[in-house]
Amino acid sequence: MEKVRSLKVMNELGMHARAASQIVELAGKYKARLFLTKDGRKADGSSILSILTLACPKGSEIEARVIGEDAREFMDDLERLFQGKFGEIGKGQYRPKKRTMKGVPVSPGIVLGKAHHLDRSKTQIIHKKLINRREVDREVNRFRQAVDMAKEQIGKFKSNIPEQVEGYAFVLDTHSKMLDDTLLFDSTINRIWKEKINAEWALERSVKNIHQLFKKVEDEYIGRRMDDVDSVSERVLRNLVGVQADSLAEIKDEVIVVAHSLSPFDIVEINVNNVMGILTDVGGRTSHMAIMSEALEIPVVVGLERASDMILDGDLLIVDANTGDVIINPEPDTIISYEDKKRHYNRYKSAIDSVKHLPAETSDGYKIKIRANIEFLAEAKAAIGHGAEGIGLYRTEYLYMIKRDFPDEQTLFDDYSQIARLVAPNPVTIRTLDIASDKMVSDMEASREDNPALGLRSIRFCLNERKVFKTQLRAILRASVYGNFRLMFPMISGLGQLLEAKKIVKGVMRSLDRDGIEYNREIPIGLLIEIPSATSIADILARHADFFSIGTNDLIQYALAIDRDNELVAHLYEPFHPAVLRMIHQVVEAGNREGTDVSLCGEIAGDPLSVLILLSLGLREFSMNIGSIPLIKKMIRMLPLEEVRNGFKGILDLPTSKKVEDFALRKSKSLLPDVFEEDVFRYRAAGTA
Repeated sequence: MEKVRSLKVMNELGMHARAASQIVELAGKYKARLFLTKDGRKADGSSILSILTLACPKGSEIEARVIGEDAREFMDDLERLFQGKFGEIGKGQYRPKKRTMKGVPVSPGIVLGKAHHLDRSKTQIIHKKLINRREVDREVNRFRQAVDMAKEQIGKFKSNIPEQVEGYAFVLDTHSKMLDDTLLFDSTINRIWKEKINAEWALERSVKNIHQLFKKVEDEYIGRRMDDVDSVSERVLRNLVGVQADSLAEIKDEVIVVAHSLSPFDIVEINVNNVMGILTDVGGRTSHMAIMSEALEIPVVVGLERASDMILDGDLLIVDANTGDVIINPEPDTIISYEDKKRHYNRYKSAIDSVKHLPAETSDGYKIKIRANIEFLAEAKAAIGHGAEGIGLYRTEYLYMIKRDFPDEQTLFDDYSQIARLVAPNPVTIRTLDIASDKMVSDMEASREDNPALGLRSIRFCLNERKVFKTQLRAILRASVYGNFRLMFPMISGLGQLLEAKKIVKGVMRSLDRDGIEYNREIPIGLLIEIPSATSIADILARHADFFSIGTNDLIQYALAIDRDNELVAHLYEPFHPAVLRMIHQVVEAGNREGTDVSLCGEIAGDPLSVLILLSLGLREFSMNIGSIPLIKKMIRMLPLEEVRNGFKGILDLPTSKKVEDFALRKSKSLLPDVFEEDVFRYRAAGTA
């Protein structure tokens, strides 16, 4: 049976979210389907968002078509709903206020849906002084039992980990190991004994102490590991007080999750069919939660600060996780605009995904190498899946941060040999330890520095702590026989450091020879160009290096004396500063003269506008964040490189960042209008000009 009627919107607020919700609720009661039409636009009567896209103010005429066994009854009730003005009683009713928020996009995509609050507030604890030995013993036992329970819980999470993120099971293993860490476990028990305080209070103090140890960490990736400590300690605290957190596994409807913070355990529980997106008050691009969410292709925006306060349960949300924009209770015309943008994004994403496994070859036949920057072994598989032709930067700091002591040679070898096998025959450029003495979670209080960014860090730390350095070099060289390794030293400022580091490598090789252990004797050795002094003597360094990799993140900060994480001066962080472009060009020219390969592995490598500039400066190899690879590959395959060279001539003569950007964008829109006039994708990645 089919019924068709013309219905008029008579309520003051028009077809807003509450009215659309009532229509959908009514549709669920009958054996029939509802379709609504206004001005040629059609909507499914079982979808709130679809109804809202009709944008119906008061006075609108809508055609309603009901098909099915209960068509007559459904239509009669629907008409009564319209005539009853959806229960509105006149002016002055509550109307959700449209608001906007801006956060940090960490997993791309555009979604529209209802907010679902997940309570992740800190566990409230009681501070209690202990009276006697019996109470102390009881609190120690309570703490031990809470830790054991947490280990069991982590084990259950690991056994149920979704296939898409099973490569990140090591994150859960790390959390389990943290429970045994001296700074957390032993420290808490000692506090119970010495300070005679209850287990919750002692654990709280231990965690605060760890926070102090991480306080001076300037590297976002390493600093984010404090999130892991907080997650683990919060789990133990909940066990102590007997309170369990809300579970994502219990979500049955399609929603956008809003929380103060989420942990890797939350992501493991996610039903990807129900969780459309995630918003959190805190977090960063390098948190485990963010990395695992991207693997599940769930759009995520973090760092919203007050999302859990400002967004109410059930609020309608638009989340643009390409830009970090969040719109709360949008107007109908905004919904229509974002529905179009979402369709546009999905079409464009399909287009770039379709070429990600094809060679990055320009339209006039030039081959460009596109590789990935990764931090964890588990990301290697994702990098290959996104089309990476190898790993251009493998950061090795994580294994040094998850435990109190330095990792032994076998632990490092196990990790390095696995990545060598996974990526072979493509290369893996493995960076030696790039860490400052203040970042080591240990008792090295005497060595802490006021300005670690300019202190004992990276290659300086390794040359000072040679036993640590040699252990890592032995593991790298041993693993080199399982794949195609390139060894890279960070933060080289002069030839003396490079020669000294190479001398230590030779010594390690001799020790492996004595032990009868195989390794690649011809392993390429290069350096990360990230200090202005290295760019000035690039011609000298090139005679002693097999390759250069330009690390623009630090190079820009050191060249311009800018801390981009300092909000007072972050606007002065200018990747297109003429001095920066000239430094890059100088390194490329020096490499070409000496036959030394030159690549670039900073954030700007994943930015379309920057890549065009870099190609014009002579670069032919880029290493970037995994998510940027498909778009950059698509763009390069559309490019005529000779036209880029000719069109960008004179860019090094421009006097300011703004003039460089304007010039480059004008040329880029002419060369690739589909990319640079595209309103779905940002043409500049986070951290660029």
